This record gives sequence, structure tokens and C-alpha cells, in this order.
Amino acid sequence: MSLRCRVNFNTMIFLVVLQGVAVVMFCNWYIQISPCDSAPPKGKVHVLLLSSWRSGSSFLGQVFSQHPSVFYLMEPAWHVWTKVQKPGARVLRMAVRDLMRSVYQCDFSVMDAYMPENYNVSNLFMWYQSRALCSPPACSVTPRSQMSNETQCQKKCDAQGLEKVEEACHAYSHVVLKETRFFELESLYPLLQDPSLDLRIVHLVRDPRAVMRSREESAKAFDRDNAVVLEQRNVPAANVQYEVMQEICRSHVRINERAILKPPPFLRGRYKMIRYEDVARNPLKEIGDIYDFVGLEMTSEMEEWIYRVTHGQGKGSRKEAFQITSRNAAKVSQAWRTMLPYNKVKRVQDVCKGAMSLLGYRTVDSDKEQKRLDIDLLVPRVPYEFSWVPAKTQPDVRS
Repeated sequence: MSLRCRVNFNTMIFLVVLQGVAVVMFCNWYIQISPCDSAPPKGKVHVLLLSSWRSGSSFLGQVFSQHPSVFYLMEPAWHVWTKVQKPGARVLRMAVRDLMRSVYQCDFSVMDAYMPENYNVSNLFMWYQSRALCSPPACSVTPRSQMSNETQCQKKCDAQGLEKVEEACHAYSHVVLKETRFFELESLYPLLQDPSLDLRIVHLVRDPRAVMRSREESAKAFDRDNAVVLEQRNVPAANVQYEVMQEICRSHVRINERAILKPPPFLRGRYKMIRYEDVARNPLKEIGDIYDFVGLEMTSEMEEWIYRVTHGQGKGSRKEAFQITSRNAAKVSQAWRTMLPYNKVKRVQDVCKGAMSLLGYRTVDSDKEQKRLDIDLLVPRVPYEFSWVPAKTQPDVRS
């Protein structure tokens, strides 16, 4: 009787061990399809660089574009806004969102509706600012590990159709779109809830007074966009720029408050606000933080490029308004203080007062105070005031 119990006990131990081995083997096999824990499968990261015109977004776009892991496209919504006759921003936002969803999924057939017949890669807005479209598999001009040369890219990388663009899009771990044509977050909710997308939003803002000065340098270039922002309203010419600035400032408040004060669960950990002035003062640290947020590694080549383009001698000429050239970023960020008349500064402050307070920009009360560059008008950031910590990398300190 005791022998039978001993045999049964030994058999039972053997079966338990065998079952454990089987579970481990099964989990190791199954993890190839779906991890045994609740973590989402690794895949592409999708980034929206969300900003407004003349806020430093072209520079920050290149910070993404030049990275060897990034497929970047500049303002695909431009195609929607220029195709539809006399639209308003509210009417177009869903069409823009749906176009972005397709592009994030590397489906460029969506562009058919906005392109001429027999279109080329060069029909994409500012296509040559995407290093990925100048590198294999799209084009052989720029090795993937090198910084792109826009001139050479324009000469040699145009092609009929967008098949190579799609192929390139599939070849990168990160798809980054820069957009200046969203004025709230709610229309993006379906993208944030789409299980096929891992969307992170980098919200770039800039001192409205600096934006105003920069817009004045290229005023005619914004006529069409101004009309869309103002919903085609009949606004006196002298008031257009200020009413546009008011809409831009309101949009920054809407976006930031929605993301920070009452974010829906699917938005937590997926929004980060960046001030251009902070990037200008400490570019490597701020850009390093952005890379961490979206899961990119800072390379020595990127560090060198960032230092070079932010530590030039001048502020940039009017001719270079839409180009990325080597400039002194800190001086660029302060140029409005000596170049924008105080009467215009005061008016911008009046229409953007709430946004300036929220985003951390001090107002000035006189021309003399404006021109005193020893007075710092940038309010130091309070930790966690402007962004949620990505849940995948760090715990939420407020829970």
C-alpha cells in the first residue's frame, strides 16, 4: 500500500513538472504571436508634430526627418486645404484626419483625390524636406545614415507615382507627420483609439509675439491659409493677422487644456508640449527629451547636426524664411523684441493674453521693457505641468 502511494506521489510530481515545462514551451512559442502578458506588440510608432505656422516647426520637423529611423512627411493636410474651394477649417478637419490615418498606415492611394493626373513624388508638398524620400528604398542619393542634401534630392529623386514612397514608409520604425492645420484634439480621438496606431503628439508652441513678427516677413504666403482659419469671414485687412493670431492662441489653449486638465484615458502618456524657446536655449537636452518620449535614440551624427544648425552666426534672412539653415537659435527666438513695434506687441498680447499666461510667456508694459533683453520673459516650467509622462517608460507620478 505504501509502495503504491509512493509511486502515485512520484508520478504526480513528474506530471506537475511536465506540465510546467509544457507551459513554458507554449509561452515561448506563443510570444512570437502575442506576448503572454498584457503589453502591446512592438510595431511602428506614429508621431504627430502639431504646431502653428512660423513656430519653429520646420526646424523640429527636420530634427525628426534627419533621424535614420524616421519616415517624415511635411504637412500632408496642405493638399486638402488647397484642393477644396473656399473651405473653413472646421469642415476640413475630418478629411485631414482621414488622410493622416492612411498616411500613417503607409497607404498613399488616399493622395489620388488631391493630386493631378499622372502625378510624381514632387507633387507632394515640400517632399524634398523628407530625408526618407532621398534615401533607399525611395532614392539612392543619400545613404540612410547621412544627412540629406535637398538640392541633390530635388535633382535626382523625383519619380512617377508614389509606389517608392509607400515602400520607404514601410521601411522605418517611426512615421512622423508635421501639421499646422489642427485647432483642437477631439477630431484626432479616432486615431488615438485606433489599435493599429501608436500615436504620440508633440505639441510645439512659440511666443505669439515672435510668431507675429515671423508671419509679417512672409505675409502673402499665408493669404489662403488665413482665409481658411477665419472660416472665409470678411475681415478688414488691417485686422486679419491679429484675428488669425487670436485663433491660433485659442487653439493652443484648447489643445493643452484638453490634454493636461481633463485627458481621456487613451490620451494619457501620448502628449507632450514643447516651447520653441526652451529648444532654442538648450537644444540637445530638449530634443533628447522629445526623442525619449517617442522612442528614438539620439545618435552622435544627430547631436552634431543639431549643434551645427542651432549655433550659427545670424538670425536668418527673409529669403531663408522657409529653409533650415545654420542660425543662432537663441537670437532668433528673441528677435521680435528689437524688431516688432511695441504697438503691435501690445495688440498681440491683448488677443493672446490667456494663452501667454497658460504657456508661460510674460507680457511687457512698454517699449523700454520690451527692448531690455536682460529681462527674461520666459516663465520656468513646472515639472509635469505641460506633459504626461509616457506610461511605457516611467510610472505616472500623480497616481
